Amino acid sequence: MGTEASRGEIAYQKLKQAIQDGTLPPGTRVREVEIADRLSISRTPAREAIRRLESEGLISFVPRHGAIISRLDHQQTMELYDLREVLEGTAAAFAARHASAAEIEELEEMVASEEAIRGDPHQLAELNRLFHSALYRAAHNRYLERSLINLRDSMALLGGTSLRVEGRYETAHAEHLETIQAVAARDPERADAAARRHIRHAQRARLKIMREELLGQREEDREDDAPGRA
Repeated sequence: MGTEASRGEIAYQKLKQAIQDGTLPPGTRVREVEIADRLSISRTPAREAIRRLESEGLISFVPRHGAIISRLDHQQTMELYDLREVLEGTAAAFAARHASAAEIEELEEMVASEEAIRGDPHQLAELNRLFHSALYRAAHNRYLERSLINLRDSMALLGGTSLRVEGRYETAHAEHLETIQAVAARDPERADAAARRHIRHAQRARLKIMREELLGQREEDREDDAPGRA
């Protein structure tokens, strides 16, 4: 049983990572037998991994389609960012009070390294994830960190990164700098405000992506419905 449980944990972690890095984007069907074959495990741990991810909201069951990677609608996206703004602001404020000198230095180094990869949205997204994770740790509140990590997992259901929006890198980089400067200055109120502003701007960029995707889908639908198309 121990081996089966460990295989279930491995399957869970690998599936979760595939969702987070976009290998399994929102809307992708998740078939138990395919997961088992891909990971070279039996269907039992594959089934358990899918159930765990369903309980976390990362996988949904759709009639006549089965299990799919969950897709967030407009309202869910708004709620997600609204909560993230509150929690990220709190984390930045806590970090201004509790972060060690080494933790602040780590955050500063990560922000400084953004410029070298500004042309690669994938690398920027990964560095951005590491930066925010480091900020959560610097807050030194395990319950807040756990809540933010769960929220970050849900963010993966949006697909892609808002950093691909034109001009978003420049503003995000400036916002990261502003947040870390406030943390280093031990100014909780300023850190809170900077972090909240960062998330609000990220929300606007995400909504722009969603609008463009919706317009693109409508254009495809019109082409499919045009006379002569079958």
